[in-house]
Amino acid sequence: MKLEFFGAAGEVTGSCHILHVGPYKLLLDCGMIQGSRKDEDRNHDEFPFAADQIDAVVLSHTHLDHSGRLPLLVKRGFNGPIYAQNATKDLCRVLLLDAADLNERDTEAENRRRLRKGLLTIEPLYLREHVKQTLAKINGFAYRKREEILPGVSIRFHDAGHIMGSAIVEVTLSEGTLQRTLVFSGDLGQYDTPILHDPSVVEDADVVLMESTYGGRAHRDRNSTIREIGDIIKNAAHEHGNILIPAFAIGRSQDILYMLGKHYKQWKLENWRVFLDSPMAIEVSKIYWDYPHLYDEEATKLRRRINEMPELANLHLTRTVQESRVINRLKSGAIVIAGSGMCNGGRIVHHLKHNLWRRECHVIIVGYQARGSLGRQLVDGRRHVRIRGETIKVAAKIHTVGGLSAHGDQQDLCRWYGGFNNRPRLILVHGETASARALATKLERDLRAPVSVARPGQTVDLARIAH
Repeated sequence: MKLEFFGAAGEVTGSCHILHVGPYKLLLDCGMIQGSRKDEDRNHDEFPFAADQIDAVVLSHTHLDHSGRLPLLVKRGFNGPIYAQNATKDLCRVLLLDAADLNERDTEAENRRRLRKGLLTIEPLYLREHVKQTLAKINGFAYRKREEILPGVSIRFHDAGHIMGSAIVEVTLSEGTLQRTLVFSGDLGQYDTPILHDPSVVEDADVVLMESTYGGRAHRDRNSTIREIGDIIKNAAHEHGNILIPAFAIGRSQDILYMLGKHYKQWKLENWRVFLDSPMAIEVSKIYWDYPHLYDEEATKLRRRINEMPELANLHLTRTVQESRVINRLKSGAIVIAGSGMCNGGRIVHHLKHNLWRRECHVIIVGYQARGSLGRQLVDGRRHVRIRGETIKVAAKIHTVGGLSAHGDQQDLCRWYGGFNNRPRLILVHGETASARALATKLERDLRAPVSVARPGQTVDLARIAH
């Protein structure tokens, strides 16, 4: 009985871990590597295991850094079942098909450049047909329902409070007389945020895998964040500029719409035109509304009162490319929510190209930005960036609003681990080295946690962990 780490160990993206139980191999997540071009090229590498030897996959949630290589796994021979929370199953249909379409378009563009240079062409990472095969393998489970998925292996999902359908995965393992309980946090949300519940308490485990994305920092509190966004909108109105919000289609886009609706009058949004410029985010928003039983108390009360997301009379849903292009004719008064969340692709790139060089414009960063991504360059204060082969001056004001992050900060992560009755062996994943080490130091000092930071290729013998 052992655990191996192959992704999101020493970095944030590419979540992928393997459990060996008797003759069976269980994969926890199969995520895409995101960030710089060099990082993303690693997605084409061979898996460090045989895809056709994996018996099952358990998926913590839909974000591509956790689910994005599932179709590649299928393409390379995986033929087993995939298990996920019900909402995650529905969201995968939207996200993975969109990822395949985007991958095919990007590959076509890259091959045109290669042909002009006399270079060999490349194949897409995977196609829509591989996504369809993947979707047919996903089995949806409700929260808190225990299911045996392999002989000696049962799982139970708990609400992680990160995005709709995000799960803390509790895995119970039996191998002869040996029994162990492993808990994989997936991505943990902040406490006391709108729409979703707080991360669930799990009381017992022998070993815990916990994310550490923001393990070295504290987010701004919710009230300070509300004031900050209100000030940004006020200043942008005074300066007659636009506001761009790069946002992931699942989670951040819905949270931002909710917040804009809730503070519509306070922020004088009647003077703005709000664009949700993402066909995928539009589709995801519909799915969010199909799971009212997963809302927190505030969102539930609001839904009962108006039976829809908070009203935005000036919200424009732009589905087509032509509609998206029209937005860039607006020199002021536009709030544009568009993907991708790390600014590495999608429609936000075009809006940045038309607005970054303008001093009166503002960019609000609301989510994690991987190393090497365009979003990370903006957060790090780069004065010039490359967009679609063109150098663009960064004159717009860049605001990093950590209070809207879908990830818990150091205090949230410590609070969640502190909910265990015992002090289970803790292994930190899904974090850059500095963040993970900072969190480990905090946990050792304050909670006396037996904690370590995962390394790529590391193997942990679960039989040696005290029960």
